[in-house]
Amino acid sequence: MLNYFMKKVETKDSEKTRTAFGFLAGSLGLISNSLLFVMKFLIGLFAQSVSIMADAINSLSDTASSVLTLVGFHIAAKPADKEHPYGHERFEYISGFMISIIITFVGCQFLISSVEKIIDPSKIKLSPLVFIILLLSIGIKIWQSLMYQKLSATIDSETLKASSQDSLNDVMTTAAVLISAFVELFTGLHVDGWMGLVIALYILYSGLKMVKEFIDELLGSRPSTEEILKMEERLNEYPDILGYHDLLVHSYGPKKQFATVHIEVDDTWSLNYAHNIINNIEKDFREKLKVELVCHLDPVAVKSPEYQQKWELVKAAITALQLDLRVHDFRIEKEQLSFDVVVPPKCPQSDSEIREELKKYLTKQLGPITLEITFDHNYLL
Repeated sequence: MLNYFMKKVETKDSEKTRTAFGFLAGSLGLISNSLLFVMKFLIGLFAQSVSIMADAINSLSDTASSVLTLVGFHIAAKPADKEHPYGHERFEYISGFMISIIITFVGCQFLISSVEKIIDPSKIKLSPLVFIILLLSIGIKIWQSLMYQKLSATIDSETLKASSQDSLNDVMTTAAVLISAFVELFTGLHVDGWMGLVIALYILYSGLKMVKEFIDELLGSRPSTEEILKMEERLNEYPDILGYHDLLVHSYGPKKQFATVHIEVDDTWSLNYAHNIINNIEKDFREKLKVELVCHLDPVAVKSPEYQQKWELVKAAITALQLDLRVHDFRIEKEQLSFDVVVPPKCPQSDSEIREELKKYLTKQLGPITLEITFDHNYLL
């Protein structure tokens, strides 16, 4: 059935398809969660079960989450405007963040009610209808989780991933309700409150975990290793360039990335030729990786004997430190050597210590010199 709906809403425009799939997920979630809330709420009232009532409230929060999903995809689909030149796609992260806040709030409320139930336990009113409704709930939630998961994988949506995990959480919480009901039926033990406590802690954990993930996205998280490798592989396809470094990637939404990179080229190239090369690279990134890339030219004097001699000395000095450093952007200006040093995370030496070691090594080889060193800590390549 899901495949049928996906084919109905899919378009040739990837951005419109993403929005359509988001609306599809939100609409299906809204309908199913509303149905579950009504069923669980009525059953919870009849059974006088805090677990079932809490599960009903959780379904209500899921209904609100579905509304947020719809609103989030609607706003995220808006084109760029004067106030938001990079578009509105980050609103999908905001809606996901709000969903995770709701999940965390539900966990807190559930924790309080469970503790109260432990202090003052009461018997659950059991009936075949209770079990049927809860089993039906588990089935619907499993379907929901798989639905969100499939759509999330199709459009790479963190919000739908969160919804999928939330539905999976609900499967576990409803199963816990059933377990507590069976335990009370066959043993007479009132474990409803204790099961509710376990459920509450799990909801809190998953909610806070999602809060952190969406905050990371809003603050600007590091691109995945896979994304960086794709960019690196694409740059390696240009044999004319000598190298590249200082890659930075800025995400303004799941499908809106901007990047900058320094491209090393032969300094004997004409400006027009060099411009054509980087223009092709930028176009390639835009069309094949959907990344808006801006390239900065770094001329390299590859045909200068002096350059080559001193460049080899600098690389030898870097290697001698045995700190897994990388060096690039080497330039010679009279008696001054300028270059950038890429420092790995958790380097045992400070920038100033590295500077002193390099100066000592190069002074020994070249005599009195001036070093202009820029230390890079935040670049991806």
